[in-house]
Amino acid sequence: MSIEERIRERSRKEALLAVLLDPANLTRDQARQITSQAERGGADLIFVCGSVGAAFGLNDTILGAKEGSDLPVILFPGNVDGVSPYADAILFMSLLNSSNPYWIIQAQALAAPVVRRLGIEVMPTAYLVVEPGHTSAAGWVGWVNPIPRKKPEIALAYAMAAELLGMRWVYLEAGSGAEEPVPVEMVAAVRAKTGLGMIVGGGLRSPDQVEERVRAGADIVVVGTHIEEGGNVEEKVRSLKERTSRA
Repeated sequence: MSIEERIRERSRKEALLAVLLDPANLTRDQARQITSQAERGGADLIFVCGSVGAAFGLNDTILGAKEGSDLPVILFPGNVDGVSPYADAILFMSLLNSSNPYWIIQAQALAAPVVRRLGIEVMPTAYLVVEPGHTSAAGWVGWVNPIPRKKPEIALAYAMAAELLGMRWVYLEAGSGAEEPVPVEMVAAVRAKTGLGMIVGGGLRSPDQVEERVRAGADIVVVGTHIEEGGNVEEKVRSLKERTSRA
């Protein structure tokens, strides 16, 4: 069974919690320690990402993550240099609300031969950046035209287009360290009218925020900055994971 199939099967009962690692900010040993603690806390997945300066430490971060846990390591690439043979899968993403065609299709065309040659499992994903995500590194680099927080119908229209184009996932992103996460109403709108698997990240810090988005329909919730801010990683992850049940 593929990683994507396992995620789909498990997400029927509970949302999965992904811990995001940024290679620009971590050594191999730090990645090992974080993933070890995250696994003990109940994390389900490790995402490895970074839009600025991440490529240099990408392989070391993935190898450290694999040394620290048995969790699947999934690439969340910021550009064509975000591909590694050591990952278990990749979110093959198109930044649909970019103003620059490079981020919609050109980067993907450049990366596709490499991904195919490496044989990495692919999860076709529409990437949508919501206010205030345009102020994040990903939003700045990606020339984002942000989706207004009070316009869930715009996110839904993009998600519907992604589904009609054959994508299987949508990633709703408020931006790394965002003051406010993706609105619950937006998550619920996409869940109600598409069959896409849904990933939600950016600004998720509290158990209540995680639970609200899980109940609205998120299949995977992603935490990154909250973990990078320090403290007991195992306890932080456990407190969030406890709120991912659909019951």
